[in-house]
Amino acid sequence: MVYAVRAHGPERRLALGQFLELVHLPEEQALKLIVLDGEFAVARLEPSRPIPAWATRGAVWSVTRTPEELSVVCAAADVPGDARSEPGWRCLRVAGSLDFSLTGILASLTAPLAKAGVSVFAVSTYDTDYLLVRQASLDQAVGCLRAAGHEVVS
Repeated sequence: MVYAVRAHGPERRLALGQFLELVHLPEEQALKLIVLDGEFAVARLEPSRPIPAWATRGAVWSVTRTPEELSVVCAAADVPGDARSEPGWRCLRVAGSLDFSLTGILASLTAPLAKAGVSVFAVSTYDTDYLLVRQASLDQAVGCLRAAGHEVVS
């Protein structure tokens, strides 16, 4: 069984305090997720800082710059000890390429995890989505996602 989150209200956008409902998704929207090897970290740097070489060493990394910060997701082993970071994350990748017309993809993944109290850090790319969960919560996250109808492989 796969669920998505539907917002109630005239705007159909999620707002603080807005009522949410779990909605059953068609079985064809069940997703396959792949647990990636290794530990990841999320680091925060000053917004004006150039992208450091260590941030782009691994096979999977993401860098986002905003006026407030430079945020890096990368292999935990590549983050220097003096960087402000949160290590201890594992990464699950949604297999395949997702069409931009699809809706409810992240919601179908995060809703069961939120209900179980599993914290998630999401990263989206042009092709797919990635969920980072705390190493200590990985088994619980995998169990929740499978119980919601998704396939999870290592």
